[in-house]
Amino acid sequence: MGAGMNALMVIAAMAASGLKCPMRVYLVIMDETEEASLALRFATRRAEKTGGAVHLLALVPRQAFLAFAGVAATLEEEARQRAETLVTGAAGSVLSAGGPMPVISVRQGEGIKVVREYLEEHPEVQALVLGAAREGGPGPLVSHFAGNGSGALPCPVYIIPGSLSDEDVDRLS
Repeated sequence: MGAGMNALMVIAAMAASGLKCPMRVYLVIMDETEEASLALRFATRRAEKTGGAVHLLALVPRQAFLAFAGVAATLEEEARQRAETLVTGAAGSVLSAGGPMPVISVRQGEGIKVVREYLEEHPEVQALVLGAAREGGPGPLVSHFAGNGSGALPCPVYIIPGSLSDEDVDRLS
């Protein structure tokens, strides 16, 4: 029996015994793209409707090898600061929409690996929410997690189409 089935059985047993079921937690990977904003809107609305919460994860890629370590460190620090500013702004959006303060995390490393590690460390996350681009090909996270990469995850993956309007997202969430 898989981890997902075990989690459902625990939740069902808790509900039957009168214990409060754990809240739904939606993980959104934040960057400066429209699709990340779309995923955030969906997750925020969904969390509001289910009494859940949102986790925000900003990824900071490692710098390619540079001959001068000081330059690489400076570039990485600047990228980290941009990511922190971005994710803090996204948290403000969740709060202004009436949601609870999201959990904020900024991590450095290769995106797919960092997301998998985060999900392992946070078993309370019940869905990974990704946005798809309106045009062009999907990004590396959507490509990976929509394909063979989703089978080993401890939670479902929601991919929000980039063609949806805000009203569509609100209606569907």
